[in-house]
Amino acid sequence: MLELKVADYVAQVTLNRPEVHNAFNAELVARLTETFEGLRARDDVRVIVLRGEGASFCAGADLNWMSAMVNYSYAQNLDDARALARMFEVIDHCPKPVIARVHGAAMGGGVGLVAVCDLAFATPEARFAFSEVKLGLIPAVVAPYVVRKIGYGHARALFMTGERFDAETALRIGLVHRVVPAEQLDEAIQQAIANLMQNGPQAMASAKMLLHATQTLPVDELRSLTIARIAELRISPEGQEGIRAFLEKRKPSFAL
Repeated sequence: MLELKVADYVAQVTLNRPEVHNAFNAELVARLTETFEGLRARDDVRVIVLRGEGASFCAGADLNWMSAMVNYSYAQNLDDARALARMFEVIDHCPKPVIARVHGAAMGGGVGLVAVCDLAFATPEARFAFSEVKLGLIPAVVAPYVVRKIGYGHARALFMTGERFDAETALRIGLVHRVVPAEQLDEAIQQAIANLMQNGPQAMASAKMLLHATQTLPVDELRSLTIARIAELRISPEGQEGIRAFLEKRKPSFAL
């Protein structure tokens, strides 16, 4: 269902339902939420890689799960949607950098997973779609993250048409950050991990908090927040070490 391996300060979170292209069901949603809630506080984790086992990254909703939804009441649908929304929120607000390793299909909620990651690497063969409208539905709970990631104009066209798009299109609209041949994908991700390991963990967590604040706070509140936060970081042990290391032309102690 879901595998977690931690080594060398990297957590590998693997969707492991290859027989259904790693499609979501209620159990996988719960497991992902629980896993990311646990990872946020682990001192032995600095970077998280989210990946899919088998031929695809994540094909969206499982057919059996969708079959059950047909008979759900309104209240049951609310609970189901809340659980899915909570999963995306937890991943999105994880204080550690999250990298999506995308191959094969990333459909519906699978695209939502890509959108809540900080970095996304895809193979040229990867395919994406918001196909919900073809089922008489909408990409509801992923919308806040997708629109923020790719912009209103691109989201409007893709949400309306439900058409599939390729990795180069995903790169052009900002959904993924690099398109890499399959045989070079893991090497490219490892290079990104090595770069992230040079950064201050608290600084990266604060940068994510700042980015989220820019999306929600009015300018006056945001200004006050940024002033206070940079002052706090400058006197923090990590900030002091980083500044001293730079001035002394040495590697900071937090760099791995």
